[in-house]
Amino acid sequence: MQKPGSNGLAPWDIAYAVAMGVACAISYWIATGVLVRFVDEPTTLLGGMWSVVATVFVFRETRERTLSAGSSRLIATGVSFALCLVYLLIFPFTPLGMAFVIGLGTLVMTLLGRRDEIVTTGITTAVVLVVAGLSPEDAWRQPILRLIDTLIGMGVGVTCKWICSYGSSRYIGEPAR
Repeated sequence: MQKPGSNGLAPWDIAYAVAMGVACAISYWIATGVLVRFVDEPTTLLGGMWSVVATVFVFRETRERTLSAGSSRLIATGVSFALCLVYLLIFPFTPLGMAFVIGLGTLVMTLLGRRDEIVTTGITTAVVLVVAGLSPEDAWRQPILRLIDTLIGMGVGVTCKWICSYGSSRYIGEPAR
């Protein structure tokens, strides 16, 4: 790894950047390949983008940090999924409704003792509900679709990090943590 404060790139930095890019491409291709069978093109593209976001979120410097980020993302997404699905089964998207669900998500995460995931829960909720507002017909499907996207992205990110971590520790000296 690069020493703090030093200039330039170490071989590990380049390997990490390449691995991140490859993981994101794989995530996008899988998500869009799955979604294209079930939804229109804009929704497919959104799913690919959301899957890439999940991959970037979990793809960290070490396997340990990757698993921790994956766990955090899964909990935050699960709470957001549940709240958004219930909301959209009852009400249409409104900005006030979105604010209410974000506030409710904040309370749930606080009660769960997961304050660090409040931001991710809020961001996920905002994306799901705004997209539901853009496509009000069958808006209740949005939480399900975004959950699928997120699970694909997380799975690809964690898997690629673990595979790349073993290779990089063997060939360029990155510690396999």
